[in-house]
Amino acid sequence: MAFSASHNTLSVPLIIFTFVSFLFLVPVLSVSIMLDSSDRNPANQTFRPRQELRRMKRVMGFLRKVNKPAVKTIQSVDGDVIDCVVSHLQPAFDHPQLKGQKPLEPPERPKGHNSIDVITQSFQLWRNSNESCPEGTIPIRRTKEKDVLRTSSIRRFGRKFKRGVRRDTMSNNHEHAVAFVHGDEYYGARASINVWAPRVTDPYEFSLSQVWVISGSFGNDLNTIEAGWQVSPELYGDNYPRFFTYWTTDAYQATGCYNLLCSGFVQTNNKIAIGAAISPRSSYNGRQFDIGIMIWKDPKQGHWWLEFGPGLIIGYWPSFLFSHLRSHASMIQFGGEIVNSGSMGYHTSTQMGSGHFAGEGFGKASYFRNLQVVDWDNSLLPLSNLHLLADHPNCYAIKAGKNNVWGDYFYYGGPGRNLRCP
Repeated sequence: MAFSASHNTLSVPLIIFTFVSFLFLVPVLSVSIMLDSSDRNPANQTFRPRQELRRMKRVMGFLRKVNKPAVKTIQSVDGDVIDCVVSHLQPAFDHPQLKGQKPLEPPERPKGHNSIDVITQSFQLWRNSNESCPEGTIPIRRTKEKDVLRTSSIRRFGRKFKRGVRRDTMSNNHEHAVAFVHGDEYYGARASINVWAPRVTDPYEFSLSQVWVISGSFGNDLNTIEAGWQVSPELYGDNYPRFFTYWTTDAYQATGCYNLLCSGFVQTNNKIAIGAAISPRSSYNGRQFDIGIMIWKDPKQGHWWLEFGPGLIIGYWPSFLFSHLRSHASMIQFGGEIVNSGSMGYHTSTQMGSGHFAGEGFGKASYFRNLQVVDWDNSLLPLSNLHLLADHPNCYAIKAGKNNVWGDYFYYGGPGRNLRCP
């Protein structure tokens, strides 16, 4: 099967086609599930007091579950409320296998890990208040009533929604510009991701840039660990780029969630709030900012750890959450993804990356740089046999390169709707 990537044709095995097809069919938010015209037009709805009362009770119950008691609360300038929660009371410890435990100490980082960042790092907007969470606590972005009420399914709030796998990826509304490696055993990945605030033109669309760590048969047993930044008006209620995580062990069916919206990921860091807005962001022909993301498997205890920025270890996904990823990953993927809802009858103008094509280069197009993988010996290595895929290259493109400073890198993204992408 041939893929088009930056107008170059690449031949890859059918299993890659199957997985990429699967990814294209998974919407980022479960909250878009089963929305019809009446869901989006309150004027057409019939007010049913008893049903509304039941729904509000479910909303309040969910909020009590995910919003833990705070020892300190910080108001961010962007409207977020950050709760400082005692670390062993965070949502992860609602999990039966974690009850009564406390977060682990960080493990040894992969060999070859060093700070080679020459671009200014981005951090988070809530830290501009000069407030911080005390030692022994973690910052959690508070989920508000209005966040949950934007959804049509409280049960699946903050989760991806799986639809049946189809082979004809071009007919699906998820569009990608990605680079990936496969065919080996992988124990982690690292990249620096350029941060922008792409325009999202429909409240039920999104734009994200992330790293995927993947294993499984690409059916119902798919395991993924994901981290990066995303703009998602539906999940967050605004258009800020936000640091996010995700995991699943059953192809997004019943397990996993974004950020700390379920029991799973264990946060250990008191300086970074998962789901909070990233600041500053890059500007066209202006200063460029990026975030470092590293995910790796601790060879001693087997948990998957996450690092953000220049050495900030955020926490870990316990190994017992997974089946295939309990041993290793079979694919690593880097890149951008958007949703094209077609709500206006033509291609969306939702941007990917900076909103400019890969060919425009530094300061104009968004990039991933210093791509690496972690091997069985817990060593960071350069990539081999890197594949590129842009499934709608007239809308969003990708172009790779390599040099002594950035190692393996690529530019990616685009504006969406244009003369060649009607």
